[in-house]
Amino acid sequence: MRGARTGGGATLVATAVLLLAACTGGGGSGPVVIAPSDGATSGTASASPPPSGSPVAVAVAGEPEELARGLAAPWSILRLPNGGVLVSERDSARIVEVLPDGSLREVVRVPGVVPGGEGGLLGLAFLPAGDGRPDLVYAYLTAASDNRIVRMPLRGAPGTLALGDPETVLTGIAKAGNHDGGRLAFGPDGFLYATVGDAGVRDAAQDPDSLSGKILRMTPDGDPAPGNPFGTLVWSLGHRNPQGLGWDAAGGMWAAEFGQDTWDELNRIIPGGNYGWPVVEGEAGDPRFIDPVVQWPTDEASPSGLAIVGDTLFLAALRGARLWSVSPLTTGAPLEVTASFTGELGRLRDAVPGPEGELWILTNNTDGRGSPRAGDDRLLRVPLAPAP
Repeated sequence: MRGARTGGGATLVATAVLLLAACTGGGGSGPVVIAPSDGATSGTASASPPPSGSPVAVAVAGEPEELARGLAAPWSILRLPNGGVLVSERDSARIVEVLPDGSLREVVRVPGVVPGGEGGLLGLAFLPAGDGRPDLVYAYLTAASDNRIVRMPLRGAPGTLALGDPETVLTGIAKAGNHDGGRLAFGPDGFLYATVGDAGVRDAAQDPDSLSGKILRMTPDGDPAPGNPFGTLVWSLGHRNPQGLGWDAAGGMWAAEFGQDTWDELNRIIPGGNYGWPVVEGEAGDPRFIDPVVQWPTDEASPSGLAIVGDTLFLAALRGARLWSVSPLTTGAPLEVTASFTGELGRLRDAVPGPEGELWILTNNTDGRGSPRAGDDRLLRVPLAPAP
């Protein structure tokens, strides 16, 4: 990958903010830590303790390096086991391959995508071959009448990757000009998870029979996964527009969520958990709902993709135009919440672990809401090191 330096503001990492007391009401500056990192308040998707030799917390350790440029409203980074790298573009419906020299190669324009507002070609996920199936790439997309999930067979080696015709996995997810959700990820249990927004129908988030305002859990074929709390596709409910999804070393599941006017959220997800929207936004202290672990004023976050590297969670912020880190995730120690690259890179859409212990992030300044800079949008590599 090309290693040209980018950006270069004087300060890479903002002063760490450590807030131990709960805070209610709206609009304060900076993140607010609500719950301890061991999930004692908000729960965990796994009852297992942290494994022996747990990974250590890491932190940003240098300036970002450019891996690719010239992306158009990119949304999701998919690193493949064979070393290939795919990126989805929301409005063009393209999946492009990022080559080692930083150039872009169109792999496919996914048929049936009808972009509009926040909808289009969104999240990607990979399922390795098995049970008579080839390698598959899953995509969350906005179609003419709904949001849906499709999968495409993956062929070829890096540099010659190809995707076959899409096969529908799940239809009937409500679409809108905003709040479309769209993140896909296979969990450590082998099932496919999808984040779904409320599509502008607020009360649907509290309706267990609706797919809107939920995190879904399904088999690779799109059926409700065994053990789902309601016997349906629904894994958790009460979400406004979740877009970040990941698992820590102890199996705990985390999701990031756009708030409305007051608080954006980082939540610890448990099966059947109700996260309050639209009844509450941010911390409520209401026993009917699960409070976030961390919340931010909406102008400092608007969180999209998240990645967990070591014992640290990294959160890509759109409106906040910065990279948030939260650690440690599994030790039960007080959380530190740190901002990096504030205002230096513009809007950030996605984050994934890199191949050598680093972090890869995706800018999103060409999505119609940002101010494009030279080379935007870009895929960047962020060096990491053990946290002090």
